Amino acid sequence: MKSLRTLGWVLVALALTVLPACNRGPSKPRVGFVSNNTAEFWTIAEEGTKKAADELGVEVVFRRPPNGTAGEQKDIIEDLLTRKVQAIAVSVNDPENQLDFLNRITDRIPLLTQDNDAPASKRLCYVGTDNYEAGKEAGKLVKEALPDGGTIAIFVGKPDPLNARQRRQGVLDELAGEKDAKGPKYGKYTLLDTYYDYVDFKKAKDNAADALTKLRDEPNVCLIGLWQYNPPMILGAVKDAKREGKVKVVGFDEHENTLLGIKDGLIHGTVVQQPYKFGYESVKLMDAIIKGNKSGIPANGLMYIPHITIKKDNVEKFHQDLNKLLGK
Repeated sequence: MKSLRTLGWVLVALALTVLPACNRGPSKPRVGFVSNNTAEFWTIAEEGTKKAADELGVEVVFRRPPNGTAGEQKDIIEDLLTRKVQAIAVSVNDPENQLDFLNRITDRIPLLTQDNDAPASKRLCYVGTDNYEAGKEAGKLVKEALPDGGTIAIFVGKPDPLNARQRRQGVLDELAGEKDAKGPKYGKYTLLDTYYDYVDFKKAKDNAADALTKLRDEPNVCLIGLWQYNPPMILGAVKDAKREGKVKVVGFDEHENTLLGIKDGLIHGTVVQQPYKFGYESVKLMDAIIKGNKSGIPANGLMYIPHITIKKDNVEKFHQDLNKLLGK
């Protein structure tokens, strides 16, 4: 009996030890990182979040909305809250219509934006590219590809995200040589149209095919893709039309087929954003904020990650370095 009584007290003691642990929060900081779509761009960003997580002892819950909608982002963020994340970094799909929701989140936990900003919200910081300046850099590539001018068409996923608008305007301002330029004439360049595909890859290629049909009699043409998957879709349409080398292509981001297109001389160049650093710096900043250190937040709330221009002379080294980051 005594041994049974002793065993009972031991079990009670164990229960008292275990039960409080069940009620505790995460044993280490837990943060959320939410993309704006499923493009391969985010695979690079995810590797950056993993690197920071390993260095800092942070748990990262990385989520991608399957169809790239604001509604999916809302559901993902609400789920992250139930999982007791202590901070979130999100690439905002629709900054104007998501404003109230984002502000409600900031009342509960620290919120960062990355890749695509919502500057009117109460987010603590934006981590990502200066998209207007990066757009101007793409405009410089267009001027190199078509030094005597010509006709251009722009391709991007959606009209609402701020990064899409800023990049587009940066391209056009660089071509026009003035701020807030309006077309359809931009200096020596004429804009055929801006095509939106709503993250439908088939639509993205069809858009490029449509532009090529309309511009079949134009001798000087440049097609400009502003989201990661756009340049490969444009290049596919150019190949289908058998106009490789005749139609110039300028891109954004470091899709594998974009880099290969630059190596083959079929894409003039691309402006890359370093998404690895988006992931790394976002997790690093969220960890510091959770621990009560906000000194890493710039006074203007903008942590710009430098963009890089990739052309044939530096594409090989860049591609090798990227593959190392991805463990390839």
